[in-house]
This record gives sequence, structure tokens and C-alpha cells, in this order.
Amino acid sequence: MVVGVALCGLSFYILFTNEGRALRTANSLDEGLSQVVSLHASSSLEQQNNNRLVHLSTKLRSSQPLHDPNYEVTVQAVKLKRQVEMYQWVEYHDSKEYQEDGETKTETTYTYNSEWKSELVNSRHFDKEIGHINPSAMAVETVTVVAPEVWVGPFFISKGLVEQINNFQTLSLKDFPTLHSESSFTVHEDYFYHTPHPRRPEVGDVRVSFSYAGLSGEESYLGPAQTVSVVAMQKGEKLIPFKTKSGDYLEILYLEELSAQEVFEREHQHNTMLTWALRAGGWALMFLGISMTIRIFHTLVDWIPVLRELISIGLKLFALCVSCSLSLLTIASGWLFYRPLVGLALAAMALLPVFIGRSQAQVKKNL
Repeated sequence: MVVGVALCGLSFYILFTNEGRALRTANSLDEGLSQVVSLHASSSLEQQNNNRLVHLSTKLRSSQPLHDPNYEVTVQAVKLKRQVEMYQWVEYHDSKEYQEDGETKTETTYTYNSEWKSELVNSRHFDKEIGHINPSAMAVETVTVVAPEVWVGPFFISKGLVEQINNFQTLSLKDFPTLHSESSFTVHEDYFYHTPHPRRPEVGDVRVSFSYAGLSGEESYLGPAQTVSVVAMQKGEKLIPFKTKSGDYLEILYLEELSAQEVFEREHQHNTMLTWALRAGGWALMFLGISMTIRIFHTLVDWIPVLRELISIGLKLFALCVSCSLSLLTIASGWLFYRPLVGLALAAMALLPVFIGRSQAQVKKNL
């Protein structure tokens, strides 16, 4: 019951705060669209746009290529990720229940397989550690290198915009220009193997792959520089977050060429999807919380099979109706702060089942 009450409280918080967040975001996007200034891809730095919200679609540029000296990998991109995997033992278990002397017992079978894993698997927690021991650390670490300076047109973009460049693609090692035949690693299927036998790995062997995001070189064997669309505030030669009257910040980047109108339409779509996802999640938590809270009534008649089934169905219907009404009331209370008429309309919808139930009860009483 305590867990059920806690879930209901969490549901109230999610549903209430979600409505205010959704409306603030929508107002901020509308404000941004009304003020944004679209710049040409070849535009120079114009001081009259200082402290204004600007939109720009052009190619990425970075000051210098990213380099991993250990594997002689060099890429002109915004991000270079080194992904490390180790061949390790992995434990699997399968549990089955069976009846013995009128009691239900569980039998668990453990199996072990060796696989490539990017995370360390602690073999000390295995049911049978002997013969399935994994190393306690990897010889090489996974790391992501980020270009210190990234530009779009004449502007240096903020860290927040750089964080949105995550279109990672696997770096193909086939015909890689800087790969030398005398390298101490074995190359096989886009991996650097720390073993001379990549087809027959042993536990503890390591392999390394690379991926990149945001090509930013003028000429590269990997392809042309990535085109992006950015919406942010111009501050000198920098693009930084733009604070709206609602208190939100606009700092938007898309990895394709979009007009200002299209950028804000996409943001409105994302806001709508997030709003409905949180509403559905909040209602689900409310339904689960109410079901767990009233489950005590089910346990009272658990020893009567027929009555138990009828009570179970009734409690589920009750939880469904109450969760819908309470969810609507919570959403309505959130709207009261911003649009009272909408909030009152939603509250009326939430209380409609109560009014209908009372009116039917009054009719039956008169009969």
C-alpha cells in the first residue's frame, strides 16, 4: 500500500509539472519564431544582429583534425569515439518452478558463454567462478575526443550545440590512409585486435573500433562536411543560448538543412510527443498506484474463487475510472495557472463520471 501511495504521488508530480513545461516550451518556441533572423550561409559577421536570435544553415568546420596516436587514426570531425571491447565470460540463468511434496520450488540452471563486451563483467558474482574468471580491468579505455573549436559560417558554436552532434558512424578501416603494415595490431573487419588471432579470441583479448560524428573537413576521403541548421543567439562571434520571456533557453541544432520555420515546427512536434508520452506515463503510474493501494480488498476474499474473480474485475474497473478522473484533474490544475478556462473544462470532464453516477443513484432512489 505504501508503494501504491508513493506511485500516486509521483504520478501527480509528473502530470502537474508536465503541463506547465509543455506550455512554457510552446510559448518559447512561438516567441523564438517571431524574433529569429535567418542568415545566408555565406554571410559575414554583422554586428546589428548581436544579442538577437539567428538561424543559419551551413557546413561544420573545426580548427584541427582529431587524432588517436595509439592507433594512428586521424579524422577531421567534431567527435571521435574509441570503443573498446573485451572478450569475457557471461553468465546466463534459466529458472523453472516445479511441485514437490505439495510445495512450489524453483530450480535454476546456469550456463556460461564467452562474448565481446564493452563493459567489464564481474565474474566474482558468478554461481560457478572457477573456470570462468574475467580480468578485472581493460588494457585500453573507451574515450570520446571532441574538437576544441567548432564553427558554422563565421560563428564559433557553444558546448551545448556541440553536444547535439551525435550522428556517429563507424570508421571503416578498409584502405585506411594512415594504416601501416608494420603496426603491432591485427586489423579485421573494422577492428584493431590486441591478438594475432582475431578469429579465435581468448578471454581477456581486446578489440578497438572507432566512430566519428560531424565531419568538418573541406576535403576528406570520408565525404563532405556535415551540413547543420542552427538556431541560437549571436554574441559577437559566438552562438550561445537565447533566453525567452518564459525562462526557457533556445539552443537548437539539426543535422540537416532546414529553414527557420521547419526548425521550429520540428521542435513543436517534439514538444507534443514528449507531452503525450509523459501524460501516458503519469496515468499508468496513477493506475498502478491505485491498483496496489486497493489490493487489500482482493486479499480479503482471496479464499473464495468465484467472489475473488468478480472482485478482481471490479477493482480493475474502479482503478481505471479513478485513475482517469484523477489524471484529468491533475492536468486541469496545471492548466489553471496558465489558461483557467481550459483548466475548468478539463476539471468538468474529470468530474463527469461522478455527476453521472450520482444522478443515476438519485433516479433509482426515486423509483
